[in-house]
Amino acid sequence: MHTVWKGAISFGLVHVPVKMFTATEDKDIHLRMIHKPCGTPISYSRTCPHCQKDAEWEEIAKGYEYEKGRFVLFDGDELDAIKPENTRAIQILDFVDLTEIDPVYFQKAYYLSPDQAGAGAYNLLLEAMRQSGKIGIAKVAIRSKSSLAAIRAVENCICMETMYYPDEIRPLQLVPNLPARTTVNERELAMARMLIDQLSTPFEPEKYTDDYRTALQEAIQRKISGQGTDVVTAPAAERTNVIDLMAALQASLEAVKSSPAANGGTTGAKAGEEAGAAASGRGPKKSRAPRTRKTETAP
Repeated sequence: MHTVWKGAISFGLVHVPVKMFTATEDKDIHLRMIHKPCGTPISYSRTCPHCQKDAEWEEIAKGYEYEKGRFVLFDGDELDAIKPENTRAIQILDFVDLTEIDPVYFQKAYYLSPDQAGAGAYNLLLEAMRQSGKIGIAKVAIRSKSSLAAIRAVENCICMETMYYPDEIRPLQLVPNLPARTTVNERELAMARMLIDQLSTPFEPEKYTDDYRTALQEAIQRKISGQGTDVVTAPAAERTNVIDLMAALQASLEAVKSSPAANGGTTGAKAGEEAGAAASGRGPKKSRAPRTRKTETAP
């Protein structure tokens, strides 16, 4: 697994050096946009629609649109200056019960492993959380983004799950058509509860699969096996240097064949050089008359 972050968990005066690894992976099938007439993948470029040209990285700044069409700009140094001071620490603020946290707060899970000589402190925190049944609520900064995080024991590993801040959770009052109060028929409620009891079972995540991804993979394999019109090969990019070289070689051969070397004219090598220069867009070197030394005459 690839290490995505190195730092330490700190709670009280205990300091636990850790490495962070992504606990989940995206198994979604990503489809690219293809130009159908030629089969070439379409790429995105950093093009300025006003200047009608590609923007170089040194010309790009980050900006916040505070009004329609008006931005306040920040360069890299300014953003670095306001980053959290300690970006290599997972600072546990409190310990709470996991059941007190609504799942809507959770974002992404990471595994933490002990780093350097931190195995003793790592095991101490792991076992203490396991026996207490508590999880830690911490603050952490990853790739310049500050997040809340839940630190908990998962078997023999400390797991960290980034969380949304409370003001990032949209209030339920914004959801339209929610009932002001729930009124149900008691008999229907009793039957619904019986149905829930009959469908209740221990959670076994391995029995759930992504049916759409499976169907899409099968459709891809059917198209590949059939080799129909929906299977295309992107054309290779033109290599202009190869074309110029072939032209130069051909011109050199023709020049060598027609050179009057035996009559004291241009030699084959010289002709080839001139032909190659012509094919590459350079003119032949101009010959210069031999320089004569001026002699003085006696008075």
